[in-house]
Amino acid sequence: MKALPNLSLGGFFQSYAVEVDIKDASNATCLYANWMMRFLITYESNNGDYKTTTLNLSSSATHNGSVCGNDTQAALVAVQFGEGHSWSINITKNNETYQGDFMTLTYNTNDTAVFPDAKRKGPVTIFMKDPAGPVQLNTVFVCHNSFVIEAENITQIFWNVTVQAFVQNGTVSKKETRCPADRPTSAPTVPPTSANATTAPTTAAPPAPTPPKPVENPDTGNYSLKSGNKTCFLASVGLQLNVSQDKPLLININPNTTVADGACGNTTATLKLNDGNSTLIGFTFAVKNASASVQKFYLREVNVTLLNRLNGSVISSADNNNLSKWDAFLGSSYMCRKEQTLQINENVQVHTFNLRIQPFLVEANKFATAQECSLDDDSILIPIVVGAALAVLIAIIVVAYIIGRRKSYAGYQTL
Repeated sequence: MKALPNLSLGGFFQSYAVEVDIKDASNATCLYANWMMRFLITYESNNGDYKTTTLNLSSSATHNGSVCGNDTQAALVAVQFGEGHSWSINITKNNETYQGDFMTLTYNTNDTAVFPDAKRKGPVTIFMKDPAGPVQLNTVFVCHNSFVIEAENITQIFWNVTVQAFVQNGTVSKKETRCPADRPTSAPTVPPTSANATTAPTTAAPPAPTPPKPVENPDTGNYSLKSGNKTCFLASVGLQLNVSQDKPLLININPNTTVADGACGNTTATLKLNDGNSTLIGFTFAVKNASASVQKFYLREVNVTLLNRLNGSVISSADNNNLSKWDAFLGSSYMCRKEQTLQINENVQVHTFNLRIQPFLVEANKFATAQECSLDDDSILIPIVVGAALAVLIAIIVVAYIIGRRKSYAGYQTL
């Protein structure tokens, strides 16, 4: 990895270009990235004021933890710099394309050179969705002009970007996919700093950030658990996390990189999903009224843990152990094709799509007859619509009758 200085924007705001060239086991390039970036961070000072500071890459930046991901379809570029700061981006491969998934910035307010009077001390972690679209495999993504990504109190500025993930045959491609900022009609832009963004009117302002594209529904994954040689738990579901910060962050769980673990039991069963990168999700089911002649199972608990991709430490965790969802008769499966939302806590939601699950009494490695959720049962809408129409019709008849009676009384006046 190389970090080369860029002095064209003034010596005080010196930034460094980062070059990452990751090799595979045969010493061939499998991921290449060269880019420049800086961060504008708004923080609270000791006296209660809010200030904006500039965090630049340093010449001693490292890229520990970066991986090619050719075997797992999930690559990671991770950079560590300065006094405890780090940045990373997860890149996923899907069929014939690859694209950035989400970014993580951890900045350390104990760095007094950048945060001389920060009220809050210690590391702060922010997640950001990458708004860039997919790039064809064996094609390099290039963006010379600056572009901006914002999240919470952070503004990320990137420029002079060259990235190719999942490099084939060890050779960086000559085919390019250009960003919108590099279109021929675009004028060159100067990456902003906290100084020129507010006090230098002669400096070209950065282009307005491109609105992120709506996040597509996640792919459906098929998961199972075994007890000995017998399948004891079946699940088919598309999963999406909603981590609410100042701006929501939607994270699709990639079934191609997710591994299932857990335990089966007679009255409780747990499915744990690890996306192989930074997310752990656990679902715990229980049997309701275990002593009754007719028994049902239900979803009792969900746990979500987000991990630091660099060292595996826990960034945040959330759990709800007081749920009563997805109930169905024991020996059957539960199915809901429509989107459902599980509220884990005030900041974390789990969205499910195309769900079918059976945590108990699996036979012949197949789902049993499904009990469908009310969202899927369109037949319920028919009596509701008919009933509503009849109610409106009756109301109209009653009102018309009352009005008619009043008019008839008005025709006979007392002498």
